[in-house]
Amino acid sequence: MSIKSNLVELSASLQGNLFFDEKNASHQTMRLAYSTDASVYQELPLAVCIPKTKEDLVKLIHFGKANNVTLIPRTAGTSLAGQVVGAGIVVDVSRFFNQILEVNVEEKWARVQPGVIRDDLNAYLKPMGLMFGPETSTASRAMIGGMIGNNSSGLHSIVWGDTRQNLIAANVLLDDASEVLFEALNEQEYFKKLTSTSREGDIYRGINELISKQDNVAAIQSGYPKKDITRRNTGYALDLLTDNSEPFNFCKLLAGSEGTIGIITEAKINLMPLPPKEIGLVCIHFHDMVECMHGNVVALRNHPEASELVDKYILDFTVGHPTYQYNRFFIEGDPQALLIVEFRADTVAEIQAKAEKLILELKAAGLGYAYPLLLGAEQTNLVWDVRKAGLGLIRNLPGDSQPVNLIEDCAVSPEDLPAYVEDVQQLLVEEKVHASYYAHAGAGELHIEPFINLKTEEGKKQFRRILERTTDLVLKYNGSLSGEHGDGRLRGEYIGKVLGDKVYQLLLEVKHIFDPKSVFNAKKIVDTPPMDTHLRYDQVTDASQIKTYFDFTKQESILRLAEKCSGSGDCRKTEITGGTMCPSFMATRDEKDTTRARANMLRQFLTNSTEQNRFNHEELKEVMDLCLSCKGCKTECPSSVDIAKMKAEFLQHYYDANGSSFRSKLIANFTQSQKLGSLVAPIYNFFATNKLTSSLIKQVVGFAPDRSLPKVYGTTLTQWANKKERRQGKRQVYLYADEFTNYNDTEIGITAYKLLTALGYEVLVPNLKESGRTYLSKGFVKKAKVLANSNVDLASAIISQETPLLGVEPSAIITFRDEYVDLVDADKKSKAVELAKHALMIDEFLVQEMIAGRIHQEQFTAAPQKIKLHGHCYQKAFKLLEYSKQILSLPLNYEVEVIPSGCCGMAGSFGYEKEHYEVSQKVAELVLFPTLRKTGEEYVVAAAGTSCRHQIKDGLERKSYHPVEILYDALINKA
Repeated sequence: MSIKSNLVELSASLQGNLFFDEKNASHQTMRLAYSTDASVYQELPLAVCIPKTKEDLVKLIHFGKANNVTLIPRTAGTSLAGQVVGAGIVVDVSRFFNQILEVNVEEKWARVQPGVIRDDLNAYLKPMGLMFGPETSTASRAMIGGMIGNNSSGLHSIVWGDTRQNLIAANVLLDDASEVLFEALNEQEYFKKLTSTSREGDIYRGINELISKQDNVAAIQSGYPKKDITRRNTGYALDLLTDNSEPFNFCKLLAGSEGTIGIITEAKINLMPLPPKEIGLVCIHFHDMVECMHGNVVALRNHPEASELVDKYILDFTVGHPTYQYNRFFIEGDPQALLIVEFRADTVAEIQAKAEKLILELKAAGLGYAYPLLLGAEQTNLVWDVRKAGLGLIRNLPGDSQPVNLIEDCAVSPEDLPAYVEDVQQLLVEEKVHASYYAHAGAGELHIEPFINLKTEEGKKQFRRILERTTDLVLKYNGSLSGEHGDGRLRGEYIGKVLGDKVYQLLLEVKHIFDPKSVFNAKKIVDTPPMDTHLRYDQVTDASQIKTYFDFTKQESILRLAEKCSGSGDCRKTEITGGTMCPSFMATRDEKDTTRARANMLRQFLTNSTEQNRFNHEELKEVMDLCLSCKGCKTECPSSVDIAKMKAEFLQHYYDANGSSFRSKLIANFTQSQKLGSLVAPIYNFFATNKLTSSLIKQVVGFAPDRSLPKVYGTTLTQWANKKERRQGKRQVYLYADEFTNYNDTEIGITAYKLLTALGYEVLVPNLKESGRTYLSKGFVKKAKVLANSNVDLASAIISQETPLLGVEPSAIITFRDEYVDLVDADKKSKAVELAKHALMIDEFLVQEMIAGRIHQEQFTAAPQKIKLHGHCYQKAFKLLEYSKQILSLPLNYEVEVIPSGCCGMAGSFGYEKEHYEVSQKVAELVLFPTLRKTGEEYVVAAAGTSCRHQIKDGLERKSYHPVEILYDALINKA
């Protein structure tokens, strides 16, 4: 039988899903999505499996063994050395192996499955006063299984330890599919294992023989890094396994083994009490990197919780970033390096005393030039967010020379860091390469990422040469080649050089003892392919030849924008962590529904497609299908990978090649149907609301039967405003009659007009076109471009800082600020940029006026009112939700609580479409619906988005109100 026939048979036997058919677009989409991780590597797997049960894993192991196919265990896929990239079967346990099985509060341990996310686990443990310590920068999506595989450490490792130190026991499936328990063994238990006739006994005997030979032990002791280096992840941890001061425990070997010796089904992990409640950061500013490393040595003498480096490159990329620009508040001058030193204590006074002592020592040593102390979680989290986003932020570097994970995991003693950094700097000067330096100074491990163009042959040679030369430095300082990111397929080639050939042969023996047929993650750590093969970029693509309708000049090209995805997986966080990105992934937990998968798929096809229209691929249509165009990725992704924009661009090209569906055209032309409907509103509304006729309409169009169709108002906002007598006011403003407010939410538009008028403003409704939002949402970019050009011409003649354009519907008014700038003709771009500055959400304008003293609290009621506020995705993406909260809090006794929800799930037409209805509801059920079900009737629910209000109405049969309605109701004088 052929391998494909065997895969068909395997698939039929599994409870989970297996994707392997290259002729099936859904299957091929999954294979492509799993062909890379957060490293520079890319290799198409034979298949991808999402196992549901332990029985599935057992069948996979038997299949792999019988067919000489390796299994590649994977969780979040954030590995940086290509650990989960390969030609075998990728086994993603993140979807169904994600249960917290048991927590013992008294003994401080937990049993968890490998797909449990570290931060989600800690959210669960927090009420118990406990936490799991190891904290990678990817902790919002990193999973326990992957953390064990890499022996993850994180920024607090100098106090909280690494994963190995916190792994008590593990259930592991061996290469014969038997499940064993790795745990600490006393002498009697160890002897019992040695005498067992099982596969487990074979392994214990093999390893025992290996570590009992004195020449092996001597080679291990001399070859491994010096003992004061805590970040020691090179090869298998034979040095720790030969340490007789602690009971024998294979967990020491399992941690850092990168899935090469078995598949973990369960882990028992150590928990620690929550740290002291008070936190402070001393953010030490330095003029150069070596000075900073000397400062780190001083900091460590003061016993901090963490000592972390951020360099000028990362800091510079926060300037103007839609999210991280707000995290720069503490920066003084232009530091070349920033050392973030954390102290925790029970009182603020204790932290201040520790900080003062450190600062005095630094000043005495002539180190640093500024030492701001930040106190409390609100401020310190902003700083740590920048540090954690470092990997993604430096991907904003323009050009093809990009930061590469290469020598970023080497570790030396902290005392050696100043000299080591000087040596690395000299090496990179000789190579004529710049680099970013950041991360774990306190642990002696800096993530040094040289900027290399891997699209060129010379760049690939340099890639190898720099690692080769850096290994000389690792040997010089008796350091560790891999500190926490692992060897994978990146550094495996050089393990023999660093640890010695004798030790490398022992590592080969370890792999053979556990897995002689390479069932588990072959060609990682040992027997790795050359480190400069199977890279993401095997050819140079002239991005200028990829013609687009949007202007991607700011991002260099659409290909370059897609390439900015580092694979760090920020888009895989869950609703527990919070944020908007990525709602479809939060609902489905499928990798193909992440921002990362969409960007990677675009990159692969735009680079490698042989089609004249490179967008014309069913796999791209498949991966874009569940994108809600929420724009969360535009701001929450550190690299600002704007999938909403790229999806619209893709759809237009796809339509160019294949045409568009009737439903897509109907939705895109929504404004025209509503315009016609408004002429015969009673008849239109009858058909839209009558059970029989509305059901027929939904069936014909392809809408979900449980959705209610929108009604039109008896008149339009424009018609109503034209009949109003013009009133002079303290300031003239233009109220935009967008396509939704003009025809469907007319009452809200009228209320906004009345509110502004009552507050003393002269309100004009300009004669503008629809925003084009419906066209953009369905990918009719060419038609949206016509509207954008027209609106920019019309609005630019009247809109200015003095006479702003105010919007009621976020999705419409923000189109002026976002898409128009990159959509209009080149000769209108400057006008579009200027117009964008003065196109405001109405609550944004009202807050500005309140701050200017032109709107006062006394104008509103003092009666108490509680409000639950749900923000539209675009408000969150553009940091506008705070304005809604501020203006709703203006009345004296109004209390506003922001619901920590992401997307509501409606997303324009997405939630109407029959095939998307289930996902739409799942998104709503993440946070929004459960919160509102627990919200009493004494609360008013506020939501600015028309889609959001419709979702709440359909899903909960509860009315929600636009903020202007609530404010107008609170006005004392409505005249």
